[in-house]
Amino acid sequence: MDIFNFDQEAHILGQVREVDTRRVSVHVKTEENLRRARVGQLVALKLTGASDAWLIGIIEKVIKSVAQLTEIDPESSDEMLPEECVVNTVRLTLVGTVRWVASKKINEFSRSLVQVPDIDAECYVLQDAQLENFMSVLSGACDKEHSLQLGKYSLNESAIAYLDGNKFFQRHAALLGSTGSGKSWTVASILERAAKLPTANIIVFDLHGEYRELSYAKHFRIPGPEEIGTTSDDLLYLPYWMLNTEEMQSMFIDRSEFSAHNQVMVFQDAVVEQKKQTLIKLNKEDVLAAFTIDSPIPFSLDSVLSTLNDLNEEMDQGARGLKQGKFFGQFSRLLTRIRSKLNDKRYGFLLQSPEPENQYESMARMAKRLLDYSLEKSQIKVINFSEVPADILPVIVGLVARIIYQIQFWTDHDKRRPLAFVCDEAHLYLPKKEGQNPVETRAIEAFEKIAKEGRKYGVALLVVSQRPSDVSETILSQCNNVIALRLSNASDQSTVKKLMPESFEGLMDVLPIMDIGEALIVGDAVLLPSRIRVNPPEEKPLSATIDFWSKWLEKVAGLDFTKSVENMRRQGRG
Repeated sequence: MDIFNFDQEAHILGQVREVDTRRVSVHVKTEENLRRARVGQLVALKLTGASDAWLIGIIEKVIKSVAQLTEIDPESSDEMLPEECVVNTVRLTLVGTVRWVASKKINEFSRSLVQVPDIDAECYVLQDAQLENFMSVLSGACDKEHSLQLGKYSLNESAIAYLDGNKFFQRHAALLGSTGSGKSWTVASILERAAKLPTANIIVFDLHGEYRELSYAKHFRIPGPEEIGTTSDDLLYLPYWMLNTEEMQSMFIDRSEFSAHNQVMVFQDAVVEQKKQTLIKLNKEDVLAAFTIDSPIPFSLDSVLSTLNDLNEEMDQGARGLKQGKFFGQFSRLLTRIRSKLNDKRYGFLLQSPEPENQYESMARMAKRLLDYSLEKSQIKVINFSEVPADILPVIVGLVARIIYQIQFWTDHDKRRPLAFVCDEAHLYLPKKEGQNPVETRAIEAFEKIAKEGRKYGVALLVVSQRPSDVSETILSQCNNVIALRLSNASDQSTVKKLMPESFEGLMDVLPIMDIGEALIVGDAVLLPSRIRVNPPEEKPLSATIDFWSKWLEKVAGLDFTKSVENMRRQGRG
């Protein structure tokens, strides 16, 4: 059954003149036909010998050129004056095939190309009823129960745009767009729909508190300096003993120091000994036989410092009296560095956590808080990192991701439930490898492992960034779904184009001119590379752009700068 039934005069665009795998050039004979062509518009090409199959393409370029033809007089050696000839060409990319499936009695769209069009094959523009028919095929092909409704197609806003919810998270995804393009709205729209699923499990890394007021989410925040020592349901401490050896070294040890290798060796030995003492006290013989320095076991950092200090001041008995020990003076800077951080309340959530957070059972309690989806509003968890100092932000975000991933890894396969990380402002803690410091390197390693192996253990990434050119290429390359909103920066546009299959790169040329909230979606989760208008969420995140001129028009009195200064001094807005 023919899905289109084109009117030859009303819908014809032209005839195929050039074919190259997925790219096709169409010769358009008349000006009237050329006016039907719009960049980004869908077209259909008839497959020769298949009455029930059509190739679908997207117009990339419309060209009107003037060629000069020179005629030669057969009775004279002189050439006649050149004659102008107008040549109209439309270039398009093939994106799939729509065909009638008799056994199901429906039309189906597939991204595969059973064959390419023949030369002189006719090309028709999809518009009006024909466009609606095709969009209904795309919408109808989705299993509504397992689909993510994200918006409406820009080509036909009566047609709902669905994403395959399974493939969207299975293959990782990237949401990229300039400031003010609608990223936070899009994230909130996805979260709203996921929150309606009974056992959804999404953890949002919120760097600036944009999502802190979403009513359907469970909220956690890293405590600020004024809250250190207090406990509540929404405070999330990350005690130092949860760090692995590489993370601890990036926090405390300066690799540029001459004695760095000795510092690493002795520091590790002291940590292992303290973890061992904890296990002996708790009679954990099975763990004691197999634990490593990376095992998350509570230990006393003060005892580690005492061991380092003793070695740093140790004097040995020599033939002529006391002499400096093997490590005398080598740990002075390390001790000063650690003590400085211990006294800095900005790091209190890490180094000054209350006693209940430093017990052997503390990690299991934290895992339940972050991974349990059975409680009310626990399908979406938002972790607010806005109080974390910028110099250790990558390590802390990476620590949370690594712990959750490892817990998921060690959970029995039959009891493991899938979860997803929403990595907001990813460029701040997942930068490119050039110029990385040790703190950033630890975060990158944690997330690259998840990007490469997470799918096998039910852990997905949704990478959100306004500067894709600054995000780790390794992580972005693992994102098989891309939601690209407006991008004005040339290097960011180039980065997104590299994520696309070569045949779809031309579609990315619309990135600088898209409207706010309009997105181009390409990947495994969509049947067709699509330009859509994202549905605005019912609950807006706290990321609205300030209207400067309008605000400056307002008359305001009673500004209290004393309070602002005091807030800055005590690092809190209470």
